Amino acid sequence: MKLRKLNNAGIKEFEDYLDQLKEQPALAPPKNILTDPLTSEIIDAVIEIEERKFANRFELAKYLDEKLIAIPSMESNKGFWPWLSLYYFEILCPADVNGRRNPHEKARWIPAFSDFRKYYRHLLAGPYRIYRAHIDKPERALALLCGPIHKPGDIVEQLASRQELVTNKAVMEIATRLYINPKTGTPRKGAAGKSGGSARRLAEVLNQFDVTWDLYSMSSENLQSMLPKEFNKFAA
Repeated sequence: MKLRKLNNAGIKEFEDYLDQLKEQPALAPPKNILTDPLTSEIIDAVIEIEERKFANRFELAKYLDEKLIAIPSMESNKGFWPWLSLYYFEILCPADVNGRRNPHEKARWIPAFSDFRKYYRHLLAGPYRIYRAHIDKPERALALLCGPIHKPGDIVEQLASRQELVTNKAVMEIATRLYINPKTGTPRKGAAGKSGGSARRLAEVLNQFDVTWDLYSMSSENLQSMLPKEFNKFAA
């Protein structure tokens, strides 16, 4: 399908659907507004996207980067991301065995551009922005991009809400080194949750460090050497 975006009327209709879905969880998505000229408009007549599945957030972000490379301004296009979210709604909000869907919070579908703590929660714009922030070496951010596209996971929740952390190369290298099994590309046991050495604790420790040190000026090796011993179980 040619690249399009929702206009204000289309965004409103999509938001109304998300609200209705909470009361009518089996309600079908309004796919008609994707191409209706009253609710959407074309962005680029050349660029096309396809209906497909993605193994994880990394694969999704890579695909979007390849498609949008010629129009980087799409990152802040308020009508494009809701349109794309609706286009991929079936895989972003899969129905359970009874045909019911749970859309969760609206920030997962309509980007909260004015609040980065919520913006990263968008199921498509979030991973795309993280990927773009580390475009020189996207693999360093695998800790935030290894999960299913409809379930970002606790590591994302703990580390991606602060722009100072998610855009920091050293921090992302440490997170991936600590919490991702290099053989499987999946999170290690204990990475999520509140236990010692978890991603939640890493965020807390780095927030404390940030008061005293310039984290952007440090290498991942130096910064990791400063971490408390509780993180050693992941560094082995």
